[in-house]
Amino acid sequence: MNFKLFFEALFKYVFGLLIIGLLLFLPGTFSYWQGWLFIGVLFIPMFILGMILMIFNPDLLKRRLNNKEKENEQKWVLVLSGLMFISGFIIAGLNYRFEWFILPNIVTWISSAIFIVFYILYAEVLRENSFLLRTVEVKDNQKLIDTGLYSIVRHPMYTVTIFLFLSIPLILGSIISFVIFYNNPFIIIKRINNEEKVLVRDLKGYKEYQKKVKYKLIPFIW
Repeated sequence: MNFKLFFEALFKYVFGLLIIGLLLFLPGTFSYWQGWLFIGVLFIPMFILGMILMIFNPDLLKRRLNNKEKENEQKWVLVLSGLMFISGFIIAGLNYRFEWFILPNIVTWISSAIFIVFYILYAEVLRENSFLLRTVEVKDNQKLIDTGLYSIVRHPMYTVTIFLFLSIPLILGSIISFVIFYNNPFIIIKRINNEEKVLVRDLKGYKEYQKKVKYKLIPFIW
């Protein structure tokens, strides 16, 4: 086992857990049960997936831990995404504490099930594409993937993350946070438009792939 990689992954895992916990519970209350549920449905599968990658594909795990963007346009995407998450989590905690607009519990449970299903699809995308980065760039010897989910849309990871992110505020029971997280698809569209330029420029065969798989994000729509 690569212990340096293990401790780097563990540090980022714990750091993410603490940050999300602080954003949810400090503005709200530690009795915010939807907040605890969300932490469970996010961080338990994340831990399991992380350990699988650590054992079977440490190179992919290392690439997924890197979030230093080289493209200036993508840096703005990260800033917008960060603001969305921070404000969405804080509002969700405040929404629960002051009982502004609390969604029915059934919405929380259904959204949790949806989140888990799409997290499984997230893991499937990682299985299909071991070159999948968190940053927009093309690595040496990177191969074009056009099978599986990649034969349906060109960016299945983004399709999956849209459903993941939109289910988060519903798990948290906050319709106000849902309005904030609804900006995510537009942020992703901005990211895709820039990423496609990079892939056409740097990834061999991508132009032909665009002709073969016409839809970027959602079949028959876009």
